[in-house]
Amino acid sequence: MNDKNQLQIHVGVDVGKSKLDIAFHPLDLHFSVPNDEEHIQKIIPILKQHHVQSIMVEATGRYEHALVFACDKAELPIIVVNPIQVRRFAQVIGVLAKPDKIDAAVIARFAATIRPEFKPIPDEQSRLIKDLLIRRTQLLEMSIMEKNRLQILPKALHASITALLKTLEKQIEAITKQLDILVVQAKHWRTKSEILTSVPGVGKVLAYTLLSELPELGNLNRKEIAALVGVAPMNKESGSYQGKRRIRGGRHRVRTVMFMAMMSAIQCNPVFSRYYAHLKAVGKLPKVALIACMRKLIVILNTMVKNGEKWCKKAA
Repeated sequence: MNDKNQLQIHVGVDVGKSKLDIAFHPLDLHFSVPNDEEHIQKIIPILKQHHVQSIMVEATGRYEHALVFACDKAELPIIVVNPIQVRRFAQVIGVLAKPDKIDAAVIARFAATIRPEFKPIPDEQSRLIKDLLIRRTQLLEMSIMEKNRLQILPKALHASITALLKTLEKQIEAITKQLDILVVQAKHWRTKSEILTSVPGVGKVLAYTLLSELPELGNLNRKEIAALVGVAPMNKESGSYQGKRRIRGGRHRVRTVMFMAMMSAIQCNPVFSRYYAHLKAVGKLPKVALIACMRKLIVILNTMVKNGEKWCKKAA
């Protein structure tokens, strides 16, 4: 048997806007190619030829997408990781320089050492839904900013602001309709969406966000799903010192949408209304009580999706 086939080869790719730096660990092999579809297609056979265990890239704001989707289509083991994880690993092993060639080698070494788990790459329809959700959020943020300007700027400028607000409203409405159509077309999205929106206070936007940003929903236990979202309080203890438990990390976009949804849920859902009132009655601050309600909600939603059951007030 060829010795190269016995090696467990891990590939690290440092992604730039116009270039990909590719390193093979533990082989002393490194090369660069332009970051475009034509050249990416040329490196796919090379990656297959080496029977790589994993190909790792950092999330770089979409510049990695062409490579990731090409590898996924070719059934190559592609993994996208948080750049912070790789940078911390580099600090631990004493690599402080950041030339592209070294970055690629560090990423490959990180893949070989840490062995992050593989996560399925979302299909094209799921990616489109996620992009539409992000765009909808952007438009809402612009709308809020324009409404704030309407309150403080002179009346002579109100016509311009009002016209833009109407345009933004139409854009948000159009994207919302497009989201509804896409979700109805995908059976697995439609079924889970119906389960999630059966909970009073959980609207379509939260349901779509959870399905897009939290594909693990229904596959983890209560502690794992709460930690993944970032609503599980973490201990801060050392010896006799005991600090306050705080939430941290998690899926920021999911948490933001959940926070807004919970503001509605404590008004229209008796289960969360009572729970929120109870927490405040025992001295919890309003924001702390809201986070606790969010944790309760994600645990309930996780169980509902896992069991394929719609909302039941008694079960909650």
